[in-house]
Amino acid sequence: MDRICIERLREQAEPLAALSLSHLAPSTRQRLHDNDLSVNAYRTDFGGFVFVGAPRHRLPAEVDLASIFEAAEQAGVVWLKFDSEAPVIDGLPVFEPLEPQT
Repeated sequence: MDRICIERLREQAEPLAALSLSHLAPSTRQRLHDNDLSVNAYRTDFGGFVFVGAPRHRLPAEVDLASIFEAAEQAGVVWLKFDSEAPVIDGLPVFEPLEPQT
């Protein structure tokens, strides 16, 4: 592979952090699943990718996600990967899923 190509790809890399879906309130999790967040997001089978930007592209309307964006921006994170098996990040709020109604 051409070394210049590799260097150019490396220059285009953007930091991504993986974190637990439990950091999103149940309503925000549902909006991510429904592809209805107030920011750019891409649903996956187990969560989704959310674009923060550098600097932050915009502030989410979802309060729980907005606080995560603030921390991500300070950490230099451009993308968030929310996943059901990703780690819980100390210092971020954790929400329990809604109990199914019977």
